[in-house]
Amino acid sequence: MVPAPRNCGSRRLLLALAASGLVPPLRAEPAWPAARPIKLIVPFPAGSSPDLVARWLAEPLAAAQGQTVLVENRPGAGGNVGTALAAQAAPDGYTLLLTIQGPLVTAPLLNPKLPYDPLRDLRPIGLVASSPNVLVLGSGVNARDCAEFVRQARVQGVAWNYGSVGNGSASHLAMESFKARAGLALTHVPYAGFPQVTNALLSGELQAAFMVPGLAMAQVRAGKLKALAVSSLGRVAALADLPTLVELGYPGFEAISWQALLAPARTPSVVVERLSAELLRICRSDAFRAKLLGLYFSAQGTAPEGLLNLMRADRLHWAQVIKMAQVKAD
Repeated sequence: MVPAPRNCGSRRLLLALAASGLVPPLRAEPAWPAARPIKLIVPFPAGSSPDLVARWLAEPLAAAQGQTVLVENRPGAGGNVGTALAAQAAPDGYTLLLTIQGPLVTAPLLNPKLPYDPLRDLRPIGLVASSPNVLVLGSGVNARDCAEFVRQARVQGVAWNYGSVGNGSASHLAMESFKARAGLALTHVPYAGFPQVTNALLSGELQAAFMVPGLAMAQVRAGKLKALAVSSLGRVAALADLPTLVELGYPGFEAISWQALLAPARTPSVVVERLSAELLRICRSDAFRAKLLGLYFSAQGTAPEGLLNLMRADRLHWAQVIKMAQVKAD
């Protein structure tokens, strides 16, 4: 005879207790997102356009998911610090990222030693919004138009500074592209976000910058700063009085800022698909569109594949700009 296992009696006892209802059943993990609030990381400071867009997105997203969405600002290194935190977070659907294209597209081109690879460590959910940039002059520059600004900048040379929201950001590469094509020698000064760039333009620390119009145009309308042109291929209805740089003699010049929603890689497909569907719905809502238009952004909303294709296409485009303008990492 084969002897019975020594724990056979214990096993029979457990089965009997379970059948009698004296042993509680094992508890399953609560379905996402019931367990806890969702953290939405914004790798830029409060008051920046990504921060505003994230907060406008968080409210309807929380309502749709039945769970609080907490916006967490983690600025630094042009958005790379917060992006790395999101990329390294647990892929459980409780950490999301809203960021601009800099940390996703151009930062890896400039710094191959980043602690994350956007295409490997992040999973696209969808494109949220896009906007042209505006070429803005600081309070101490009296140029009447773009041509006069170029003439003055050529005389001033490296004595003039321009600002951006970080190395590799759209505001940085747009100006580097413009510098190369206009023959300018402006000095780059990076800041944590556009609110800081705005203050530096108003104080005279900076002479120029490419800025998202949502934060630039209030100062322009107040007569404190001057806007020269937009960086889109065609004119923008909300900024119809501003010419494009294409019109001003720079063929094909385009530098669009966009913002996207992502999650850590290996986030479950069911979570990503649910978030993508909600993002599409939110981007089609009149309330969300109206808020974005207040910042001169257009609501987008794409499938994850659409954002992935945009990231890849932009990487090819900006790689050419980086090479042409000889942009180096910090």
